[in-house]
Amino acid sequence: MNCACNPVQNGNRTLQHPCFSSEAKHKYARIHLPVAPRCNISCNYCSRKFDCLHESRPGVTSEILSPEAAREKYDFVKDRVENLSVAGIAGPGEALANWDETRLTIEAIKKSDPQVIFCLSTNGLTLPHYAGKLVELGVRHVTVTVNCLEPEIGKRIYRYVDYQGRRYQGAEGAAILIGNQLAGIERLTGLGVAVKVNIVMIKGINDGHIPEIVKKVKELDVFMTNIMPLIPAKGSALEYLPQTPMKEVNKMRNICRDDLQQMYHCAQCRADAVGLLGEDRALEFSGLWSKQEILPKTGEQYRKQFKIAVASKTGRLIDQHFGHATEFAIYHVDGEAISLVEKRQIISYCKGIEEGENSERVKENTIGAIKDCHAVLSLRIGYHAKKRLSKHNVASIECYDTIENGLKYAVEKLVNKEAI
Repeated sequence: MNCACNPVQNGNRTLQHPCFSSEAKHKYARIHLPVAPRCNISCNYCSRKFDCLHESRPGVTSEILSPEAAREKYDFVKDRVENLSVAGIAGPGEALANWDETRLTIEAIKKSDPQVIFCLSTNGLTLPHYAGKLVELGVRHVTVTVNCLEPEIGKRIYRYVDYQGRRYQGAEGAAILIGNQLAGIERLTGLGVAVKVNIVMIKGINDGHIPEIVKKVKELDVFMTNIMPLIPAKGSALEYLPQTPMKEVNKMRNICRDDLQQMYHCAQCRADAVGLLGEDRALEFSGLWSKQEILPKTGEQYRKQFKIAVASKTGRLIDQHFGHATEFAIYHVDGEAISLVEKRQIISYCKGIEEGENSERVKENTIGAIKDCHAVLSLRIGYHAKKRLSKHNVASIECYDTIENGLKYAVEKLVNKEAI
């Protein structure tokens, strides 16, 4: 077994990477530097509208940085975030399709902090060409997204592939991508790089194929796989599909863990994430680099008062998943005036189920606690919870922002009848 699969031989650096070690997620922080806006493939689950301050999912960011600005931001965050161990490039496009920006960013930060762990996410299309160059730069942790091994499945996931000056569509494009992904992974692991493979689980398209993918990448000495739920992006070709339930994702992870180590703690981070996994502080630092106006318009049309529940860990940000909340803050908002009315305690979905509570009763009690509200604001919410809330005419709005800005955003969606 090569050193890519052995964190001890890899200088214990893997144990300090929160995406590669579940123990590290509570201790070591990371920063994603959004220096790579261009992409060389078109995924049917992706929306190229990456300037999304209100969303928290892969491929979105509130800013694009130059390599020099990325180095300045890294230095600023390093002084203020304890145990910052990882600098990663995860988009918002494809890191290797923006090679000059990626290379210059890594080189600049390496001069500033020689001890940092470099990490990179890629679709793998040009990985065979860049694998050796990544190792020369000092990158020892790479994530590759591999959603299928069969071109006939791939043509339903990828709209086109731009490769060596030509655009390939359908199964032809998918075949090129798959071949390069596997060749690139084998090259990386042979050079001692710890490789994590991400797999987006899309019901009815590749879900039955995932165990085969895991077995294949195990043969290539991949360190672990991360099976992730599809998060339908508005404007994407697959926006009509429901979000893959985490219960089904975890069931698939359990099936595959007999073959290869599985990641259970993925937070599906933004391309500008900062801080511990699951405790993103990107907004705290975004204002230093971006002057964008994020407040929606106000006016007489908003004078109707709305009651909105908010899931928040900090009391400042909308930074908590609906299913993890143990209380909801209830606000009255009319687009201009905002007032906190009360806080309502609940048993979270996850905690209740883990401690043996009746799952159905926990869910009904949670819905019952906010069914008098017009909407609930959370970082993310599952498909089935949305469906339950909609039966009570409660809109589910996903948002990543300050509570004040999020509430104004929610009112705008409610007034314009865009909330569901």
